[in-house]
Amino acid sequence: MDTSALTSPRPIDSSAMENAALTRQREELAGILRRHCPNDGTVETAIPGLRLFRGSTADAPTCAIMASVFAMMVQGAKRITVGEETYDYDCRHCLISSVDLPMFSRITCASASEPYLGLGLILDPLKINELSAAIPKNRARDAVDRGIAVGTISADIQCAALRLARLLDAPADIPVLAAILERELLYRLLTSPLGSRLRQAAASGSHSHQIVRAIDWLKTNLDQPISIDRLASLSNMSKSSLHHHFKALTAMTPLQYQKQMRLHEARRLMLVSDADAASAAHHVGYESPSQFNREYRRMFGTPPGRDIAQLRHSQPV
Repeated sequence: MDTSALTSPRPIDSSAMENAALTRQREELAGILRRHCPNDGTVETAIPGLRLFRGSTADAPTCAIMASVFAMMVQGAKRITVGEETYDYDCRHCLISSVDLPMFSRITCASASEPYLGLGLILDPLKINELSAAIPKNRARDAVDRGIAVGTISADIQCAALRLARLLDAPADIPVLAAILERELLYRLLTSPLGSRLRQAAASGSHSHQIVRAIDWLKTNLDQPISIDRLASLSNMSKSSLHHHFKALTAMTPLQYQKQMRLHEARRLMLVSDADAASAAHHVGYESPSQFNREYRRMFGTPPGRDIAQLRHSQPV
């Protein structure tokens, strides 16, 4: 009797093993997030730049300025809209943004028993640039990729995020270990398929880095009329190159970007500083209140006064 079939070892299914490891990591991360973010909303943690998120219901889109960030979730799903582009991600994916972008976000899958649970780490361009210099690259790329991307999360990335999150249960270790574990997570991101997206905006001399200079000017001069000549000069580009590379990075033209940033800031001023619509509009550079009201309603779906009243009513006491 041939017993070889009975005694030969079965081949190892590496894919199944990785999926099992990812599931175990997600379960541990979910426990950490539930403990440290017990209620719906956002929690700023003791780890610099690390935020936790929780939501128990699928909701209507909310608007915000997305900073340079790494974001992942362990439960639920979310949709991000930048310009006219939409990005969906869940516990199998992570999201990175390499530049500040006005966006709309919406939790698309959540319930009281299985809430949306996620974390976000603000990305420091100086740390990325420093670490990038130590990582061998095949060839420098001069192309400009979109400044936001969603990718499949690997066991290495998720494990690095888990080790960083574990510090929340050991606060005495945070001053010593947080920077080390953040560096490991950045390394895993930079060596992943998403790495070029992070390097491009931080690398001095790249087209993306040149566009970031124009973005920085727009953010700090919201009340100033837009000047393509000025932005092209700041970026050391021709006007046609500026338009091409700006839209490649942000999914918007410079004018569209400025308009969205202005409206986001006006909304923030009315909500946080109790500014009226006319004052907020003037503060961000609108000369015509009627134009401000028209563009505000087009973007947020309702006039400024009603929108702010609804936002205040929906905020927890």
